[in-house]
Amino acid sequence: MKKIGVLQGDYIGPEITGEAIKVLEAADKKYKYGIQFDFIEASGEAYDKYGEVLPNSSIEKCKSCDVLLKGPFGGPPELINDPKWSNIERGAILPLRKIFNLYTNLRYVKTIKELINFSNVKRDVIDGIDILIVRELVSGIYFGESGERQTPYGRECYNVESYNEHEIARIAKRAFEYALNRKRKVTLIGKSNILISSILWREVVGEIAKEYPEVVLDYMHIDNASMQLILNPKQFDVVLTTNMFGDILSDEASVLSGSIGLFPSASIGENDFGLYEPIHGSAPDIAGKNMANPVSSILCAGMMFKYSFHNTEIANDIENAVNKTFTDGYRTADLHDKNDPSLKKVGTKEFGDKVVENLLK
Repeated sequence: MKKIGVLQGDYIGPEITGEAIKVLEAADKKYKYGIQFDFIEASGEAYDKYGEVLPNSSIEKCKSCDVLLKGPFGGPPELINDPKWSNIERGAILPLRKIFNLYTNLRYVKTIKELINFSNVKRDVIDGIDILIVRELVSGIYFGESGERQTPYGRECYNVESYNEHEIARIAKRAFEYALNRKRKVTLIGKSNILISSILWREVVGEIAKEYPEVVLDYMHIDNASMQLILNPKQFDVVLTTNMFGDILSDEASVLSGSIGLFPSASIGENDFGLYEPIHGSAPDIAGKNMANPVSSILCAGMMFKYSFHNTEIANDIENAVNKTFTDGYRTADLHDKNDPSLKKVGTKEFGDKVVENLLK
């Protein structure tokens, strides 16, 4: 029996998370795997009830689970200074990562054949891409020293990036292990011509690379890598990088396939415990309209089976069910082309139903 803690998220969060749960229930039925759900209050839902976005009671519930399935947190951009929404990042998202030491963040980008023309990038550039971005998640500039001070020129704010050898080595080993089961190439991305923290990354990763002679290690500066992701993305296999650089690059890479709503992410610690969530936001403008694309949340279920439950059969089954739904012509509003009569526009729930149908076949 595996207990999945569900943090539904805000606005479209409960809608798309609900479809992922439907798919997990179908997988449980098909494979008699043994899954139970524990719904845990966090973000806006918790604030309304407790006046805080991640109460201790919710943290304790999370600790009793095998994995967490999380929806997008956050409110409308115009309410960024509202007490309910202003502290979501530092009050809920970052603490979840730090408390559970989820130092490895995984995001992948793959070409989906049926959606390849949806991308703004030329077909021959993106056809066949398969990139795994391995991002350090609990250190670096987001967790470093920060503050504000007065100067003769007014207020001055600062954030400090710092990494130690242990923090770099443990995620580098993960990246090389993943590369062994892929195309056996790791590209380290930093800014070692300017940042001494990036120099340390190059030194430590270079030493780790000696333990994996089957894997090719490459290095690229962040500015060049940002360009190369668009010009020649097929050169990348496993991308290893820092917290902030990974945050930026993974969002850039996600749109190569046409929509940020297509891909999931996994955040994993020392053991099999992981947090699985879509990489996009809560989209208040379409909440409650049965319009949201649930694919990223559904594919979180697949990643969960692969990286925490170590069952690639079910993971592949879920991914294949999603791809079959696309092959059958079903599209949510963000991916629908009204000029293509072969496509069938469906809502969030209907798309999830089709994935379940394909999964159970």
